[in-house]
Amino acid sequence: MRTPLSEQLGIEHAVFGFTPFPAVAAAITRAGGLGVLGAVRYGEAEALAKDLDWMDAQCGGLPYGVDVVMPAKKVEGVTVEQVEAMIPEGHRAFVREQLARHGVPELPEGQRGGWRITGWMEEVARSHVDVALEHPIKLLASALGSPPPDVIQRAHEAGVLVAALAGSARHAERHAAAGIDIVVAQGHEAGGHTGEIGTMVLVPEIAAAVDPLPVLAAGGIGTGPQVAAGLALGAQGVWLGSVWLTVAESEMTSPVLRRKLLAAGSGDTVRSRSLTGKPARQLRTEWTEVWDGAESPGTLPMPLQGLLVADALSRIQTYETPELIGTPVGQIVGQMNEVRPVAAVMDELTRGFEQAVARLNHIARKGEQG
Repeated sequence: MRTPLSEQLGIEHAVFGFTPFPAVAAAITRAGGLGVLGAVRYGEAEALAKDLDWMDAQCGGLPYGVDVVMPAKKVEGVTVEQVEAMIPEGHRAFVREQLARHGVPELPEGQRGGWRITGWMEEVARSHVDVALEHPIKLLASALGSPPPDVIQRAHEAGVLVAALAGSARHAERHAAAGIDIVVAQGHEAGGHTGEIGTMVLVPEIAAAVDPLPVLAAGGIGTGPQVAAGLALGAQGVWLGSVWLTVAESEMTSPVLRRKLLAAGSGDTVRSRSLTGKPARQLRTEWTEVWDGAESPGTLPMPLQGLLVADALSRIQTYETPELIGTPVGQIVGQMNEVRPVAAVMDELTRGFEQAVARLNHIARKGEQG
């Protein structure tokens, strides 16, 4: 699974693994891919710096990346507190009502929800960029559009490639015009924020639109044959996120959530605005259902929704409330049926890729023979 892009980055396999867990990102890199650590869950830059220091030691000089979330347009002087003040009281009351209905306890006194999505705020995201560029990263990815021009310039000056996710050819063309180096074509099947176009249609559209920029295929990919399909459609690699949620190294995934993921089928996800305010594919739960129900006040725009539900989700995760606990995950969840180490997942991807390519070569040879 080597391509010009994997050669450029010095990785054995053209597999880019996004994960919020440092141990998983480091394991992906050690297994020959490129681990990409999601920074959005880090409220404090110091915590991200600590984990990147740890990854430096674990990766032993092998390449890895960091994924940030920030708006393309710079907004000065807006604090998290000012944004939180915009949240209507009716929405706060709705959240309290849902937690009370399911008997979710308050967090212990003095403990605030650790998973506050302040990473959606530009001031926080910029601190993440500052920290990331102080480490030997090889890739800076942006989950929601192109980063601001000054961030792209800083990354390039540091010798770091910049990637951005796109859900349409139009989005991809904007990324190319902004100076992005790699476009991640993220299809409708993917976990997290997705558009309306399926991976099979999206990847070749984007590959043609931004040629010669390299494209990574994302969405509905979790096996070797699916990797081969992504490359056959014009991608130079694959971007995988969901498959790492149930690996042995994902120790931060709660036991209850892991059991739900292992038992879920490909139809057990839903695109919902309940997490961030933008459509994000996630495990279907009573929490996602109630936000789309008749009694819901409706979701708020980003970043208000994420700030509104952050403490509630921390409580749900802390107390592992079965009916409510969930996570962003793609439709590939239906094939995530056992806990395996990252290295075993990578071995299966490479073997399956080789078998798929051999099968296609056999078909092609038979066709040539008439």
